Amino acid sequence: MDPVSQAVLGASAAQCGARAGQLRTAALVGMLAGMAPDLDILIRSPSDPLLFLEYHRQFTHALAFIPFGSLLVAVVLQLVFARRHLAFRATWLFATLGYATHGLLDACTTYGTQLLWPFSDARVAWNLVAVIDPAFTLPVLALVVWAAVRGWRRAAVLALAWAIAYPALGMLQRDRAAAAGMEAALARGHRPLALEAKPSFANLLVWKIVYRTEDRFYVDSVRAGWRTRFYAGTSAPVLDTTTHLHWLDPASQQARDVERFRWFSNGYVAPHPEDPLQVIDIRYSIVPDEIRPLWSIRLDPLAAPAQHVHYLERRDTDPARLRRFRDMLLGR
Repeated sequence: MDPVSQAVLGASAAQCGARAGQLRTAALVGMLAGMAPDLDILIRSPSDPLLFLEYHRQFTHALAFIPFGSLLVAVVLQLVFARRHLAFRATWLFATLGYATHGLLDACTTYGTQLLWPFSDARVAWNLVAVIDPAFTLPVLALVVWAAVRGWRRAAVLALAWAIAYPALGMLQRDRAAAAGMEAALARGHRPLALEAKPSFANLLVWKIVYRTEDRFYVDSVRAGWRTRFYAGTSAPVLDTTTHLHWLDPASQQARDVERFRWFSNGYVAPHPEDPLQVIDIRYSIVPDEIRPLWSIRLDPLAAPAQHVHYLERRDTDPARLRRFRDMLLGR
């Protein structure tokens, strides 16, 4: 999730393990430890644009790395400021509590987190909350501040309880949306090989539905309010490199990059509907019933055998489309 959410959740977990007189220092240690795993974004290469996709949410986010990552954070923080307030054992405890929340919270989103590294490179994505959701973050932030200012540890416990309850609500909403999506797929005469419901931006009300048949992805949207409402979307072919990229040398670096991107996208890759040289991740779009990717890769038929693909990002803020998303939220 976003850095603020990671920070306040880490702070709340650390405060839950602290005594009344330690709540402020524990919050600071937990906050920094809660954000620390995202330092993996610094692992980049100017020659390999997909390297960061392999390492973001990898070893630093793994459950097995928590003792080591938290120890590194504790050593640094003890040297910088914590030794004036805490014994090292307490600093390490608070850093461990904060650090441990990070990978689990990221796994609640749709992006994919390698929780089981190094035993598995599977990207865990429970699809319970959006990467940015103020309804999740703001109550936790308010309670963490209350605990630190008032010295009331129960506020931190309430913050952690909210951080558990909100994804639990997301699970209920996800399953409702998925059921509505499956009903629509069966009404079309489809038997989905896989179907997922993913929260749209900053809410648990409107969900993106993506399901796969033998050769196509179908993208729709469901508003899971008091009553569910279905918004029919569009479809795209499942990427078949022998058909859509028939010119691509299987031994080339670009071919390997396509497979790396397929792994990153959990298999949800398709050719771009407007650019045959682009491969898109169809899991994400601003308006949930559309196929307008937030990121993709672009290939070059004239590239040398060792040349990498180009990585592209897109932030579509077209006002008309944002209004349509707003109308979905309002049930119009």
